[in-house]
Amino acid sequence: MALQLKDKEAHQRLNYLYQAAHCVLAQNPKNVELARFYCFTQKTIARRLVLRQDPSVKRTLCKGCCTLLIPGVTATTRQRRKKRKTSFTVVRCLSCGQTKTFQNNPDYRLWVERPEAQLELQEQLDPGTSAKNQPNIPKTRTPQSSKPASARLLGIQEVFGKDPGNVAHVEEKSQSHACERNVTL
Repeated sequence: MALQLKDKEAHQRLNYLYQAAHCVLAQNPKNVELARFYCFTQKTIARRLVLRQDPSVKRTLCKGCCTLLIPGVTATTRQRRKKRKTSFTVVRCLSCGQTKTFQNNPDYRLWVERPEAQLELQEQLDPGTSAKNQPNIPKTRTPQSSKPASARLLGIQEVFGKDPGNVAHVEEKSQSHACERNVTL
């Protein structure tokens, strides 16, 4: 519960900084430095708390200088065509010259927008249908040791004597001895 509250407060802080950067640029387009400071602070907080930002937010921030990319104010937007069928939108930051290229595909959907990415929908699916949609990957057993079980048992017997029951006794002895060392230090 506390973890969710912490994340909620952090997301609210990030949202506030993003909206503040937008408002500053909307009121006066010359306040690029203040908006950049808000965006840089937002990016720093997200990085320190290891929070993922929404792709729509990341698309509007310059990776080079953390400027909020608004077409006509802090960025230029151009349509380019590299191949016959593929066209791209190129956004260039006016502060540092960094470019972002986005493919113009009307059928493309971000992972966040896909139905399988939604946690609520995944929980509602019954296990039979979700298993059918999963790729068939053979399950492999990861061995704990490259030695066979009999060889591992022989190794244990060599270390702790012939009786494997001595293992617990030796562990208890070493733990109590370690506690005595900690007290004396």
